[in-house]
Amino acid sequence: MPGRRLTILGGGGFRVPLVYGALLRPASPITSVVLHDVDRGRLAAIGRVLAAQARTFPGAPQIEVTTDLTEALTGADFVFSAIRVHGLAGRVIDERVALAEGVLGQETVGAGGIAYGLRTLPVAEAIARRIALVAPDAWTINFTNPAGLVTEAMAAHLGDRVIGICDSPAGLGRRVVRALGLPPGSARLSYAGLNHLGWLTGVHLDGKDWLPRLLADDETLQTIEEGRLFGVARLRELGAVPNEYLHYYYDNQEVVRAALSAPETRGEFLLRQQTECYAGLSDEAADPLVRWRATLRQRDATYLAQEGLGERPEAEGGGYEEIALALMLAIATETPADLILNVRNRGTLTTLDDDAVVEVPCRVDGSGAHPVPGASLPGHGVELVRRIKATERAVLTAAAERSRAVAVRAMAHHPLVDSVPVARRLIAQYQRQLPELAYLR
Repeated sequence: MPGRRLTILGGGGFRVPLVYGALLRPASPITSVVLHDVDRGRLAAIGRVLAAQARTFPGAPQIEVTTDLTEALTGADFVFSAIRVHGLAGRVIDERVALAEGVLGQETVGAGGIAYGLRTLPVAEAIARRIALVAPDAWTINFTNPAGLVTEAMAAHLGDRVIGICDSPAGLGRRVVRALGLPPGSARLSYAGLNHLGWLTGVHLDGKDWLPRLLADDETLQTIEEGRLFGVARLRELGAVPNEYLHYYYDNQEVVRAALSAPETRGEFLLRQQTECYAGLSDEAADPLVRWRATLRQRDATYLAQEGLGERPEAEGGGYEEIALALMLAIATETPADLILNVRNRGTLTTLDDDAVVEVPCRVDGSGAHPVPGASLPGHGVELVRRIKATERAVLTAAAERSRAVAVRAMAHHPLVDSVPVARRLIAQYQRQLPELAYLR
């Protein structure tokens, strides 16, 4: 198999070593990696971590670094997009501005997600146009959040050659399959929704749906994260297992109260942690890989800590880097794989139009990702999905028309804001603190 070239946009990002670690496996089709970032210091720091990873792997993918986007994209077979416009400082602003109005400030859900999307879309679309010009045959794998919204914006320029990924559905499926005592990877999962807004509605093996068995077992349900997060009674009432991000919708007031009483937001914690980490990575006398791994363990252990789940065990694998590798491998080798991805609807969910990007099971092969027919939303989720997709479409329109009024409309339409006066104040405050939103007039 000929070697393939991968370009990572946001190449100075903290989680890039996870992607590179996956590429060190013998099955990886990638032989060279180009890291692109606008921050030279972060590029140099992460480059040191990757070099340390590669030392004990003869034939590890070659590493190049650049701040020139055209240079980075030239010759790329795959482009992995994981940018963060305004960095973690922007996430802190997303969170704090929202909380000051008493609404959720999570980075992809609610007011924070809308602010993040509004400042990211112009950059993501510019990147998509450059990819179409410089590397039209490349496959773009989007992990930039809000992933579904950004993937839909990029698809206007790249068509079906952009595919969005998220590790939440895979992690949910893995936990449920393990709780049922089924062999890993043996079951076909029924899952449908939007990014960070989906439900697992079936676990199929040997002609049987095993999910009802799990929902009927209080003790086993309590062993999975979602059982503790949502509660056994609610899961049984829903007849499905929601993506963990549904917690922000189902228990919104509780989440906002917890965030307001916490000593720092998640963004503030990560900004502090990563500032310390990058400073340490510049120390030539220290082992960069040891330092990075210690920071990653702390990051993983504190995920969803405000939700009262305690510390997570050390990362169990199967995260977004594994999904990216499986996706690239299926395309490069034309070996089919089944993955839950963010792709154009193409009639899969009848409640949404064909161009809406949805998160559903797909069959991936050499020609890309194809939604598996038959996916459906649970009845109780239909209206919420419609409303969030309408909100996303308003965000896309606001960015395209550079319209503050449409941005306010998008903000007000989101069910976790649901107020025109609050939406006006939110957009005004975000514009004061985020120069990237000056384009809204």
